[in-house]
Amino acid sequence: MHLARFPRVFLAHLPTPLERLDRLSKELGGPEIWIKRDDCTGLSTGGNKTRKLEFLMAEAQALGADTVMTQGATQSNHARQTAAFSAKLGMACHILLEDRTGSNDANYNGNGNVLLDHLHGATTSKRAGGADMAAEMELAAQKLRAEGRKVYIIPGGGSNPTGALGYVNCAFELVSQANDRALIIDHIVTATGSAGTQAGLITGLKAINAQIPLLGIGVRAPKEKQEESVFNLAAKTADKLGCSGIVSRSDVVADTSYVGSGYGIPREDTLEAIRMFAELEGLLLDPVYSGKGAAGLIDYCRRGRFKKGERVVFLHTGGSAALFGYDAVFAEGNKALRV
Repeated sequence: MHLARFPRVFLAHLPTPLERLDRLSKELGGPEIWIKRDDCTGLSTGGNKTRKLEFLMAEAQALGADTVMTQGATQSNHARQTAAFSAKLGMACHILLEDRTGSNDANYNGNGNVLLDHLHGATTSKRAGGADMAAEMELAAQKLRAEGRKVYIIPGGGSNPTGALGYVNCAFELVSQANDRALIIDHIVTATGSAGTQAGLITGLKAINAQIPLLGIGVRAPKEKQEESVFNLAAKTADKLGCSGIVSRSDVVADTSYVGSGYGIPREDTLEAIRMFAELEGLLLDPVYSGKGAAGLIDYCRRGRFKKGERVVFLHTGGSAALFGYDAVFAEGNKALRV
C-alpha cells in the first residue's frame, strides 16, 4: 500500500513508541498488555488527531486554503491539535465548540484544551449541545468566505477518508514494530468516537492481512450506530486507497458498554482506569476517550475475555490536556460531571 501517493505534511513524531506495561499486566493478572503511545505524536501534547492532520492539512494547502475550520466538544483534543497545526503552518483557525455536557465549571469551559486552543491563536465560538455542527460550520465558513478567506473545513475528529489515512499508516507502523520484535499481537483495543481512528486502523490491518482483531470501546454513540459509522468510513477509505471491499461488516466491532451518561461524562470505572495507568505506569489518560477505552480494556481482562498468555495492545489516543478541565471530577466526594 503506497501512501506516498497522497499529499502529507510531515510534522508528527513517528513512529510512536510501543511499550510493554509490566505493572498493569501484573495487577490485572491476565494477558500481557502493551501500549502504542499515540499520545507522543508531538505538537501541543500530541494525540491521535495529529496523524490525521498530516493528510488533512496537506490537502488544505493543496487547495490554497488560508483558514481552517473544525468543530468538537468543549474539551476537544482534535480542536487543540488542529489549532497547533494551523499555528505551525501559518494558517488561521476557527473552532466551533459544542456544549455536550452542560457543565458550568470554569475550568472545564476555559482550561485544558480550551486554553491551548487560544494559546495557539485559534478563535472559538460556542454552539448548544445537539446542534447540527456540520451545518453550523458551513454557515460560519460562508461568512469568512464573504470576507475573502479561503476556508478548508475539517469534520469533527478529522474523520473522513483523508484523515483516516493517518491510521491506515498507523496500522502499518504497529505491525512493523511487532514484526521487528517477534511480538504476536492477539488483540488491539482503542477508544472510538468520530470513527476515523478505528476505521483507518481496520482498513490498514485488512490491507496487509494482519489477522489481528480490533476492538473499539465507544465513547458516545450506541453500538449499532457506532459500528455502522466506522464501517461506512472504512469502506470509503478502502475506496480511496484503491482496495474496495477489503473490510467486511463483521470486521468492525465496538463495545459501547462504557459510555455511561454520555460523551465527556466519565464513569467511576473511567476514573479508576486513569488512576491505575497514572499510579502503575506513570501514564496520563483523558476522561473522554482514552480513559473510557482503558476502562473497557481493564474490564475485559478482569472478566477473562482477554486471556492469560495473550498479548493485547492498547492504542493510547492521547488527550491528557483535558484533565485540567476535569479537576472537579477527581475531588473526593465531588459529583460534578460524574455518573
